[in-house]
Amino acid sequence: AEIVGTIFEPDLEALSALAPDLIIVGGRSSPQLAATSQIAQSIDMTMNGDDLFAQAKQRLTAYGALVGKPAEAAALASELDEALSSTRAAVKGKGTALILMTSGPKVTAYGKESRFGWLHSALQLTPAVEDVEAATHGEAISFEFLRDANPDWLIVLDRAAAIGSGEQNARATLDNELVAETTAWKKGQVVYMPAADFYIAAGGVQSTKRVLETIRDAFSRTQ
Repeated sequence: AEIVGTIFEPDLEALSALAPDLIIVGGRSSPQLAATSQIAQSIDMTMNGDDLFAQAKQRLTAYGALVGKPAEAAALASELDEALSSTRAAVKGKGTALILMTSGPKVTAYGKESRFGWLHSALQLTPAVEDVEAATHGEAISFEFLRDANPDWLIVLDRAAAIGSGEQNARATLDNELVAETTAWKKGQVVYMPAADFYIAAGGVQSTKRVLETIRDAFSRTQ
């Protein structure tokens, strides 16, 4: 791949030299839409977490149309639907869940309206806490909060692993006496997500399939 700057600061000269027919921006690169539009037709394909699964399928259909492969896109959409259905069946009746992100020693929680809230809505996964603040980087919580919430399952994103910061990993951060009091920890029901898939490549076809597979496999091990 050609280097064309960063998601925050694209190298417009390098982009222009490629003479692209289309430039796609999204997420943190979306503010650059006006700048890239001066070079070639540009579209913003940003997705948010409110209904990420549905948006992922919409984007897939759009990409299929853009590259003239609607049948292939439809086949991939069917694969996503099958993955969602089987994962939803695996989590059914298995208790409550709390989505966490660790960033070194810091822990934040994500609820139904957050960027990761699609797990609750798409999988019909019961949240352990209903009123988690819908902040971009989650609601900062204490380990006492975690103990009192007492989720049956912990779904954990290790941000340090996702961005390669080298900070303390999620397993070390959560390995303490307070977390050990939760049902999730006692039963070994802590699911560590594929970090880059869940955090950076959210909404991609293959990344979404891997995320669902991770959850499905973990929940399928319990009765």
